Amino acid sequence: MKNRLIAPSVLSADFGNLQRDIEMINESQADWFHVDVMDGRFVPNISFGFPVMKSIKKHAKKFIDVHLMIVEPEKYVEEFVKEGADLVSVHYEACVHLHRTIHQIKDLGAKAGVVLNPSTPVSVLEDVIADVDLVLLMSVNPGFGGQKFIENTYKKIQQTKELIEKYNSKALIEIDGGVNQHNAAKLFEAGADVLVAGNAVFSAENPAAMIEELKK
Repeated sequence: MKNRLIAPSVLSADFGNLQRDIEMINESQADWFHVDVMDGRFVPNISFGFPVMKSIKKHAKKFIDVHLMIVEPEKYVEEFVKEGADLVSVHYEACVHLHRTIHQIKDLGAKAGVVLNPSTPVSVLEDVIADVDLVLLMSVNPGFGGQKFIENTYKKIQQTKELIEKYNSKALIEIDGGVNQHNAAKLFEAGADVLVAGNAVFSAENPAAMIEELKK
């Protein structure tokens, strides 16, 4: 059975009622918490850092998937793992020494993921695909929620699957950006294992019901 994991993005939650939204995810059919960290340098936006991460960990009862959209991620990986990250993903485009950073994350006891921007070809992962636990394909340009899904993502899922099979990797494929009830089934069918959903979940009248719909 293929994985069909849903990871609601905390970035789209109501920060005035963060505990309420975290508890909604805990009680829903969601599988992971997705935590987007932005520094205003790698991407043109700033999200949050360790104090918010600490609050998420305090209340979250599910796997915490941290996506670092920051320059020099190797400087902050240890702190994010210490604050509760079960998986840390770093951008290929932000890592000068990607292999070293992947193993730094794993040595800290967390799972390691690599993220590709929409314009970055999958082929760049050839030398690290066997080392990673997850490949996150951005299906929008990172930095802001609510963007339109980039259709070329389906082709990149297929290319990632081929690379995983070629090197006998156990990496999961995660999709982030523009995921909603209209494309979730197609993404799972194409080979995605994990779908990040922000606006689709938190702007829904019934977020828990939307999570259930995405999963189905």
